[in-house]
Amino acid sequence: MELRDTVRRRRMLRNFTGRPLDHETVDAILSDAARAPSAGHTQGRDFVVLTGPDETALYWEATTDPEWRATSRRFGGLSRAPVVVLVFADPGAYRSRYQAPDKVRPDGVAVEWVVPYWHVDAAFATMTILLRAVDEGIGAAFLGNFRGEDALRAALGVPGDRCWLGAVLLGEAAEPDPPSPSLARGRRPFAEVVHRGAW
Repeated sequence: MELRDTVRRRRMLRNFTGRPLDHETVDAILSDAARAPSAGHTQGRDFVVLTGPDETALYWEATTDPEWRATSRRFGGLSRAPVVVLVFADPGAYRSRYQAPDKVRPDGVAVEWVVPYWHVDAAFATMTILLRAVDEGIGAAFLGNFRGEDALRAALGVPGDRCWLGAVLLGEAAEPDPPSPSLARGRRPFAEVVHRGAW
């Protein structure tokens, strides 16, 4: 598939069949995600892969509550995703890397992280997962970190110095999968998004 087609076909799937994915496919996707751009080649991101209902249930139990699961119109379809990839960033790896001789500022002052690259790099890796899923012909969705991070860390033994970016659900698409109501907002016109020469 051409990259352009992959980008245009990418969307967030919210209804999965539950059919398992083979480990080779998941590993191929994650192998490419590990090659996503990384400031200073720090590579300070980690993926916790939960496979099958017993493992993915740990994610849902930590990040949702019984009331939400009982009332959400999307939970049934989302919870059938056979793979949940949790994306974590390692801020300490970047702080350490940017104190190395090839990165330290000439005045010796530590880099001021106006934009925390660990989040940017984790997002690059996440987008790579989403695009590779399209390329593999499987569905994917990104769910942000809204609640339950401490419970999730405890359940999975995640080191306390890692920042959880969110989860990518992977699996075979089920029907129907109605589009998000947010799409009714439309796409911003190209001419409004791109500013040439100045704002």
